[in-house]
Amino acid sequence: MSVNQSKKPVTAERKGNLFIGGCDLVDLAHKYKTPLYVLDECTIRKICREYKEAFKKYTNIRMMYASKALCTSAVARIIEEEGFGFDTVSAGEIYTVYKAGVDMSKVLFNGNNKTRKELELAIDLKVGRFSVDNFYEAELLNKIAQEKGVFVDILLRITPGIECHTHEYIKTGQIDSKFGFDMTQIDEIIYLILNQYKNLRLRGIHAHIGSQIFELKSYIDEVGALLEEIQRINKSFNIKLDEMNIGGGLGVKYTEADNPPSVEDLAAAVAEGMKKYADDIPTIYLEPGRSIISTAGVTLYTVGSSKVVPNISEFENRASLHLSAKEIKLNLRKYVSVDGGMADNPRPSMYQAEYEAEVANDKSGCESEKVTIAGRYCESGDILIKSIELPKLISGDILCVYNTGAYNYSMASNYNMVEKPAMVLVNNSQSDMIVNRETLEDLIAKDNIPDRLKK
Repeated sequence: MSVNQSKKPVTAERKGNLFIGGCDLVDLAHKYKTPLYVLDECTIRKICREYKEAFKKYTNIRMMYASKALCTSAVARIIEEEGFGFDTVSAGEIYTVYKAGVDMSKVLFNGNNKTRKELELAIDLKVGRFSVDNFYEAELLNKIAQEKGVFVDILLRITPGIECHTHEYIKTGQIDSKFGFDMTQIDEIIYLILNQYKNLRLRGIHAHIGSQIFELKSYIDEVGALLEEIQRINKSFNIKLDEMNIGGGLGVKYTEADNPPSVEDLAAAVAEGMKKYADDIPTIYLEPGRSIISTAGVTLYTVGSSKVVPNISEFENRASLHLSAKEIKLNLRKYVSVDGGMADNPRPSMYQAEYEAEVANDKSGCESEKVTIAGRYCESGDILIKSIELPKLISGDILCVYNTGAYNYSMASNYNMVEKPAMVLVNNSQSDMIVNRETLEDLIAKDNIPDRLKK
């Protein structure tokens, strides 16, 4: 079984308390406090190697990590050691991988509204590729390159019209998208690049069809469509495009109901898409993000308050005022609150994302019950997990929520002026702080009172 088909890190095990990477999670919670992001280094490396092994017979395929899933200096260092390049979408991500010592020639800058300042930084740091998203960016990038007296290698981000069945907010390849050139605009932008934008060197095309994808046919269709378009472009403009980026998006197992394809399945789908064009295949770049980092991460929370209310949703066809006392007693919902929530994991509120969890401290022999895990933030929608069976929880228990490596820290906020959690890396019974916990002073460090308001 591929690692991305499991919801737990490869080193998760029980020894009374729950252990990951040889580290007792209860000890970690006490040492570093909660909420706490925990990353298992072994899982990150194992999944990277699964990708390389699955695609090793295709010498023209290269791996790039989608940094938006989780971008820290330590993560960048690990993933570069495993031979990956990086897909970045902001100056912050570019600067992070640069400071981590990454080979910047293996970095791609992607995004639909890059600023002049970001483009200048990317050029100055010698980012290897720019994925040009629109006419405005092409003109601006060429102008900056002219001013700096350099040439930049680019891919054209296109929307190939490939649909994938995932949440509408994480679809990106359909025709009606904010990203990229649609298929009717490609010839116009190529003409401008070849005849006016002389400081741009067109190397190929780039597409990304979405995220948390389970349907392999979407990849087969995408690869075939992009290769067909490259052949058409080469013939129409008498040029030779030698690169093609197919994005990432492979799904992961958040719950037992999820059945994502394996990395080996993905490799077979890409090969199927290439089959018709076997004699003329450019270098293909793949951009896994979630499927690299998600399973490697868990989040630890400390249980606090709880409350029980009538589960009115069980009686949708009856007026709640007419429920009998017996019906109310038999149908209760128990809310258990933890010390984090939607600010450190916004995905349940944004995407109705589902997670599974386990009590990290030893609760063997305890009676179980069905509860809803609520966050501590001042929003009714701050619910992390609806209706999960767990041993009876009491204040002080440590809850471990699985599969939080991707899009948790990277989307975290300071909502309600709460400090962002720390992050630790575990491996071989060792834990290292890789992101410090924010302090109250950090929250107001950039906050200023004008002189006229000072006492």
